[in-house]
Amino acid sequence: MDSLTHIALGACMGEAFGRKVLGKKAMLWGALAQSIPDVDFLAAFWMDPAGNLLAHRGFTHSLLFCVLITPLMALLAERLHRPHDIRLRKWLLFFDCYFHPYFIDAFNNYGVGWFEPFSHQRISFNAIYVADPFFSVWPGLACIALIILNRYHPARRNWWRFGLMFAGLYLGYCLVNKKNTDVEVRTALQKQHIAYNRYFTTPAPLQNWLWYVVAGNDSGYQVGFHSVFDSKTEIAFQYFPRNDSLLDTVNGDEDLAKLIRFSKQFYTVEKWGDTLVFNDLRFGQIIGWKEPAGKFVFHYFLQHRGDNKLVVQRGRFAKWNQDVVKALLKRILGN
Repeated sequence: MDSLTHIALGACMGEAFGRKVLGKKAMLWGALAQSIPDVDFLAAFWMDPAGNLLAHRGFTHSLLFCVLITPLMALLAERLHRPHDIRLRKWLLFFDCYFHPYFIDAFNNYGVGWFEPFSHQRISFNAIYVADPFFSVWPGLACIALIILNRYHPARRNWWRFGLMFAGLYLGYCLVNKKNTDVEVRTALQKQHIAYNRYFTTPAPLQNWLWYVVAGNDSGYQVGFHSVFDSKTEIAFQYFPRNDSLLDTVNGDEDLAKLIRFSKQFYTVEKWGDTLVFNDLRFGQIIGWKEPAGKFVFHYFLQHRGDNKLVVQRGRFAKWNQDVVKALLKRILGN
């Protein structure tokens, strides 16, 4: 999830689990606890872009980090807020607030290194877009209400419950959409006789009704979109060859090895002018629902590496205008 959503969720959970021992400051502690795992953004100041991709949501989002940081933060809160000596409740507050971002972040397509440093496997359920306003609005409204209401207002309990409950219900709704979409996509692939040994579905930007689909193998990938409101099971796929042979000139490159590991094999290679471009297909296309052959959001220049400062969301909204939004809404409504 985006940082503001984490802060709002943390404030709601701080109110829920810590108000009896920390008072209104529990919201601040909850927001802080939710934000600390994202301290890994600092790695960008000394790591190369490819290495930073693997560091983000790595160790600071691991279960080991959660176990290590929880008692430290609980003891710090204990020292700052004596005589409220209810340590177990503080430990539960911080454990929940730290674990929650690991749990929520695993539902979008970037993935989370839950088992770092023992395993580099990234957990990713591909069920919700990283910045979905329909998920964020509930804890956001609750957080605003909790800031406005005084400490002893009886409605405070209803507001944190509202924020957490509706966010949870929406996440459950997303999981249902994910399950139904996977069934429909597998049916479409079978009907269209498309061979594949790996595939995924993930929501298109800012909602959970239109899903981005990638299916293929080491030769290339079929890319398309499926709406939960589609009346037909056919999907209009666009084929992208993988072009591994283009990598012969950079075999053994350290950045390339990191990119392949990060992409989970969902990548293609293209030649743009005088540079090779590595595309990670998991992050979607730039307005792909309107331009099926469009460029991929994640594209990494293997020669001109100074141009790789923003990689994951490069050009995400670069072509968005009124016509693009209308095309998105039309495609969401179904074929």
